[in-house]
Amino acid sequence: MEAFKTVIWIVNIISALSVIVLVLLQHGKGADAGATFGSGSGSAQGVFGSGGNANFLSRSTAIAATVFFATCMAMVYIHSNTTRHGLDFSTVRQSQPAQTQTVPAPAHTNTTPAAPNPASSPQQ
Repeated sequence: MEAFKTVIWIVNIISALSVIVLVLLQHGKGADAGATFGSGSGSAQGVFGSGGNANFLSRSTAIAATVFFATCMAMVYIHSNTTRHGLDFSTVRQSQPAQTQTVPAPAHTNTTPAAPNPASSPQQ
Protein backbone atom coordinates (compact mmCIF):
# COMPACT_ATOMS: atom_id res chain seq x y z
CA MET A 1 0.00 0.00 0.00
CA GLU A 2 2.87 2.37 0.77
CA ALA A 3 4.35 1.82 -2.69
CA PHE A 4 0.97 2.67 -4.24
CA LYS A 5 0.80 5.88 -2.20
CA THR A 6 4.29 6.81 -3.34
CA VAL A 7 3.39 6.26 -6.99
CA ILE A 8 0.26 8.39 -6.60
CA TRP A 9 2.33 11.18 -4.99
CA ILE A 10 4.92 11.08 -7.79
CA VAL A 11 2.28 11.12 -10.55
CA ASN A 12 0.49 13.97 -8.78
CA ILE A 13 3.62 16.10 -8.54
CA ILE A 14 4.63 15.44 -12.14
CA SER A 15 1.15 16.25 -13.42
CA ALA A 16 1.01 19.45 -11.34
CA LEU A 17 4.36 20.60 -12.71
CA SER A 18 3.33 19.72 -16.26
CA VAL A 19 0.12 21.74 -15.92
CA ILE A 20 2.15 24.73 -14.75
CA VAL A 21 4.68 24.42 -17.57
CA LEU A 22 2.05 23.85 -20.26
CA VAL A 23 -0.03 26.82 -19.15
CA LEU A 24 3.06 29.05 -19.15
CA LEU A 25 4.05 27.83 -22.60
CA GLN A 26 0.73 28.65 -24.19
CA HIS A 27 0.24 32.00 -25.83
CA GLY A 28 -2.51 33.65 -23.83
CA LYS A 29 -5.65 34.63 -25.68
CA GLY A 30 -5.90 37.68 -23.41
CA ALA A 31 -2.67 39.05 -24.92
CA ASP A 32 -4.40 39.25 -28.31
CA ALA A 33 -7.42 41.03 -26.84
CA GLY A 34 -5.67 44.37 -26.38
CA ALA A 35 -4.28 44.39 -29.90
CA THR A 36 -7.61 43.30 -31.38
CA PHE A 37 -9.64 45.89 -29.50
CA GLY A 38 -7.10 48.63 -30.20
CA SER A 39 -7.35 48.17 -33.97
CA GLY A 40 -11.12 48.46 -33.88
CA SER A 41 -11.73 45.22 -35.76
CA GLY A 42 -12.14 42.91 -32.76
CA SER A 43 -14.86 40.32 -32.51
CA ALA A 44 -15.94 38.04 -29.71
CA GLN A 45 -14.46 35.07 -31.54
CA GLY A 46 -11.06 36.73 -31.79
CA VAL A 47 -11.01 37.62 -28.11
CA PHE A 48 -12.32 34.39 -26.58
CA GLY A 49 -11.05 31.97 -29.21
CA SER A 50 -13.10 29.79 -31.48
CA GLY A 51 -15.05 26.91 -29.98
CA GLY A 52 -13.53 23.98 -31.85
CA ASN A 53 -9.93 25.10 -32.00
CA ALA A 54 -7.63 23.14 -29.75
CA ASN A 55 -3.97 22.60 -30.45
CA PHE A 56 -1.51 20.14 -28.96
CA LEU A 57 -0.67 22.30 -25.95
CA SER A 58 -4.27 22.87 -24.90
CA ARG A 59 -5.15 19.20 -25.26
CA SER A 60 -2.08 18.07 -23.30
CA THR A 61 -2.90 20.67 -20.64
CA ALA A 62 -6.39 19.22 -20.33
CA ILE A 63 -4.98 15.70 -20.02
CA ALA A 64 -2.43 16.77 -17.40
CA ALA A 65 -5.12 18.61 -15.43
CA THR A 66 -7.38 15.55 -15.56
CA VAL A 67 -4.56 13.32 -14.28
CA PHE A 68 -3.80 15.87 -11.55
CA PHE A 69 -7.41 15.95 -10.33
CA ALA A 70 -7.70 12.17 -10.54
CA THR A 71 -4.58 11.68 -8.41
CA CYS A 72 -5.85 14.28 -5.92
CA MET A 73 -9.12 12.38 -5.59
CA ALA A 74 -7.18 9.11 -5.22
CA MET A 75 -5.14 10.61 -2.37
CA VAL A 76 -8.33 11.80 -0.68
CA TYR A 77 -9.85 8.32 -1.00
CA ILE A 78 -6.72 6.62 0.33
CA HIS A 79 -6.45 9.00 3.28
CA SER A 80 -10.11 8.76 4.20
CA ASN A 81 -10.02 4.95 4.25
CA THR A 82 -6.95 4.50 6.43
CA THR A 83 -7.21 3.62 10.08
CA ARG A 84 -4.29 5.79 11.14
CA HIS A 85 -4.80 9.53 10.95
CA GLY A 86 -2.19 12.07 11.88
CA LEU A 87 1.12 11.25 13.49
CA ASP A 88 1.41 7.92 15.25
CA PHE A 89 4.20 7.65 17.82
CA SER A 90 2.93 4.46 19.45
CA THR A 91 5.70 2.32 17.96
CA VAL A 92 8.57 4.66 18.84
CA ARG A 93 10.94 3.25 21.44
CA GLN A 94 13.03 5.37 23.73
CA SER A 95 16.66 4.41 24.21
CA GLN A 96 16.50 5.23 27.93
CA PRO A 97 13.83 6.62 30.18
CA ALA A 98 13.53 10.34 30.54
CA GLN A 99 15.51 11.90 33.36
CA THR A 100 13.44 13.95 35.76
CA GLN A 101 14.97 16.42 38.15
CA THR A 102 13.38 17.13 41.49
CA VAL A 103 13.49 20.73 42.62
CA PRO A 104 13.59 21.15 46.38
CA ALA A 105 10.69 23.07 47.83
CA PRO A 106 11.59 26.50 49.16
CA ALA A 107 11.91 26.83 52.92
CA HIS A 108 8.68 27.80 54.61
CA THR A 109 8.61 31.49 55.31
CA ASN A 110 6.21 33.48 57.42
CA THR A 111 3.73 35.11 55.06
CA THR A 112 2.10 37.40 57.63
CA PRO A 113 3.11 41.04 57.26
CA ALA A 114 5.34 42.49 59.94
CA ALA A 115 3.87 45.05 62.30
CA PRO A 116 5.42 48.50 62.03
CA ASN A 117 7.89 49.39 64.73
CA PRO A 118 6.43 52.27 66.74
CA ALA A 119 9.87 53.46 67.87
CA SER A 120 11.06 54.07 64.34
CA SER A 121 7.96 55.90 63.18
CA PRO A 122 8.29 59.68 62.81
CA GLN A 123 6.79 61.73 65.63
CA GLN A 124 4.55 64.64 64.90
